[in-house]
Amino acid sequence: MWRLRPNTVAALCAALCALATPLRALSNGDADPTEHEFFFTRGIYGQGAEDDWGPRWAIDYPTADQQFLIALRRLTLVDAFASDNAVPIDDPRLRDFPFTYILEVGALILDDEQARGLREYLDKGGFLVIDDFWGTWAWRNLQTQLAKVFPDRPIVEVPMEHPIFHAFYDVREILQVPNVYQARGGPTHELDGYNPHVRGIFDEQGRLMVLINWNTDLGDAWEWADNPRYPLRFSTYAYELGINFVIYAMSH
Repeated sequence: MWRLRPNTVAALCAALCALATPLRALSNGDADPTEHEFFFTRGIYGQGAEDDWGPRWAIDYPTADQQFLIALRRLTLVDAFASDNAVPIDDPRLRDFPFTYILEVGALILDDEQARGLREYLDKGGFLVIDDFWGTWAWRNLQTQLAKVFPDRPIVEVPMEHPIFHAFYDVREILQVPNVYQARGGPTHELDGYNPHVRGIFDEQGRLMVLINWNTDLGDAWEWADNPRYPLRFSTYAYELGINFVIYAMSH
């Protein structure tokens, strides 16, 4: 009931993204956590950290979130709210949403209060997915910020036999998912982020609390899956891995 053949998954991901119509963006005040079992929540941080693309937390937003939710709702039985849900990471309402996605964490700066709040959120069952950051300098910043949250817990590689790679789809290798421009040809990496990694932080019971996708960009694959020039290999992988993240978070 829960599984589709890989070729069916690839076709479905491409087709439903191509047919999708724009969804209504959810304003912060509209979310009612009692109406659905899952919200794809994007963490807002660093309101002043902007460049020509806008605030760093909002890269690929809201299209990537909405496109991913189309696939999640069509390919699984998860009762997911159908549109985006952006919440500041220091807002107490974040505790209503046990799955949070943030990206571009080279620009992430946590103060002491935010670090304490994020630690409490994760210790009480929250799950944090980090995506779309590249190279040594961004990694060093993430290490610094997560050390404020978890000074007592290391960041480690997540082995391929971990259940998160097999929660719904069997993911057997780590791909480097490029942004939409580099997917059309040339190297897939950005800066000195040559090799993709999936790393994490575990609690004392072995539950994965923080999932880190370094030197890869799942969000761009979700956003551009309906672009005929974006390779299906990358978009299919990104959807399968993202769905696994949700199933793992909902069942652990």
